[in-house]
Amino acid sequence: MPVRYPLLSLLLLSLSLPTWAATHKVDLDYRVRFLPETNQAEVSLTLGQGERVLSLDFDLGKEGRYSDFSADGQWQQEQPERGIWQPAAGKSRLSYKVRIDHERQPGSFDARMTEDWALLRGDDLVPSAVLRQQDKTELVARLQFELPKGWNSVETGWPRIGKNRFRIDNPLRKFDRPTGWMVAGKLGTRRARLGETDVAIAAPVGEGMRRMDIMTLLTFVWPEMQAVFPRDPAKLLIVGAGDPMWRGGLSAANSYYMHADRPLVSENGTSSLVHELVHVFSRIQSRDRSDWITEGLAEYYAIELMRRAGGIGEDRYQRMREQLTRWSKPVKSLRTARATGPVTARAVLLLQELDREIRQKTKGNTQPRSLDDVTRGLMRLDKASTEDFIDIVENVMGGPSRVLDTRLLR
Repeated sequence: MPVRYPLLSLLLLSLSLPTWAATHKVDLDYRVRFLPETNQAEVSLTLGQGERVLSLDFDLGKEGRYSDFSADGQWQQEQPERGIWQPAAGKSRLSYKVRIDHERQPGSFDARMTEDWALLRGDDLVPSAVLRQQDKTELVARLQFELPKGWNSVETGWPRIGKNRFRIDNPLRKFDRPTGWMVAGKLGTRRARLGETDVAIAAPVGEGMRRMDIMTLLTFVWPEMQAVFPRDPAKLLIVGAGDPMWRGGLSAANSYYMHADRPLVSENGTSSLVHELVHVFSRIQSRDRSDWITEGLAEYYAIELMRRAGGIGEDRYQRMREQLTRWSKPVKSLRTARATGPVTARAVLLLQELDREIRQKTKGNTQPRSLDDVTRGLMRLDKASTEDFIDIVENVMGGPSRVLDTRLLR
């Protein structure tokens, strides 16, 4: 049978083509202009080739934060909570305004803008959306800020690629948007490189943020954090401010917020700073009334990593356990949709007992195990349930756990 050389040549040529040749890259440029006089930001999205994007279906929420929409192509908002943009061909732009201030509780803000600064989550600047696009299309997203007169800086959890300009790239999402904490205005910033991560601690001037204290504690605990969590974020941003900002800590994938008055290590020996850092590194999320896993592990490691780093002695560790026992005494079950303080405290005690059990049962193995191995297993899941947790523990231990055979988990 004769060889069809032209067909063979075409086949070899197709195999030699680079994989990127099949992907069509489209620029997506975000531009944000803060308007302190109206407590708003003006946001625009510009697509280099609008015809490659069929539609963006935005979740605008129930609070009416977004207004003044203007679009090239078609904009439909048949219900207040959703808006659909069908871009025009060629260069296509959508613009709108968003209200910045947001009260988490009456008189306590988790997003705020003053004459001198703005502190917020980028998730609110650009709402989440369902993207429909042509096959083999990849958006290349960048974020540019236009700052009011007198504002000297802006910082986000994304890599900086120019003056007030950042590259947005999340491999897990088709629609790259500028999520995570950000702060702009008259800022003070401390920077360092810890491991493979560029760390920035930024806060408005005069808000009492203890930037050097935070950086020192991070440097102290960072090697222990890396030993547990096999993840090196390219960048980490920590932001904060004083009252009337919310007096707590809130994490995102590449950044987190802490109130300026929050102690780095509290009187009971735990650390909100390390607790939120665990959330950033682990990214463990829960489902099926299993928030005790997410919050319990964050608080467990907030204590354990300080202990491993030498910041907590054995006597203090035992006193902390006694305090956790007293605080969590009324808890009958860990199975709740949202873990409260006492539930989290009881989860920490259970995790400490479980770690000892795993170490004892596997100490004769070629590779002794610990709760760290369970945690790394949980990091591979999108969301973990109590049943998932038990399965991973049994796999690590090579059999059932006595500690987990408890009514607390039923």
